[in-house]
Amino acid sequence: MGLFARLGHVLQGRRHRALATVCAVRQPGPLLASGRDSDIFECGTGLVLRRSRRGRSMATEARTMEYVRSHGYPVPAVEEISDDGTELMIERLTGPSMGTDISRRPWTLRRQATVLADLHRRLHDIPAPDWLAPAPCGEGDRLLHLDLHPLNVMLTAKGPMVIDWPNAKRGDAPVDVALTWVLMACGGIPAGRVRAAVLGLGRGLLVDAFLRDFELDAVRRHLTEVVEWKVKDPNMTEVERQAMWELARTRGTA
Repeated sequence: MGLFARLGHVLQGRRHRALATVCAVRQPGPLLASGRDSDIFECGTGLVLRRSRRGRSMATEARTMEYVRSHGYPVPAVEEISDDGTELMIERLTGPSMGTDISRRPWTLRRQATVLADLHRRLHDIPAPDWLAPAPCGEGDRLLHLDLHPLNVMLTAKGPMVIDWPNAKRGDAPVDVALTWVLMACGGIPAGRVRAAVLGLGRGLLVDAFLRDFELDAVRRHLTEVVEWKVKDPNMTEVERQAMWELARTRGTA
């Protein structure tokens, strides 16, 4: 069996049609970006190849992306996935992240916050499939991204597109909103003191503009348990953890 199989065959559980490896079909081009888990390469016209550096399967992530896309949600189209799930070929997106755009054009902050809130609402309108695991906290049957913040929204000519779906789970919609609140309010700002203070002020405005579109009491009820879960993330710094605990103490509810 070839390295790559069409994603539709993977989703339907049918026998994979033999295909040549990606390198034989279209040699991956230059490295475009690197994240915590994977590298992203140019791979032909309009496509990129994501390759896991840790051998993590992206099969569930790809399946989730195709599921939400079938419900009209804006995500990159999945082209192919390797049999072991460690390589994923998807639609290439052209445009800045929402976070980058806000830093370049801070006067758009409130409008971008509204777009981000709308992306949350549209996602939470989608019922989670049975095969998606439950969220670490809260209960519910909505589809949650669990990392839906401005750096994971790409602003393209076709509109905003949501990327990075490995954390997607089934659960209660306010949990997703609470986590985005925590990440936007407490994530570290790598800058000098003066610039960090200015960016911190803008971040506060972004958070407030984002939250005004939700029932705040429902979100606050999940804030402490979201923090209790997120502080265990090894990627968080001690400064970020302390900021999360402070947010839970001052804004959460018992």
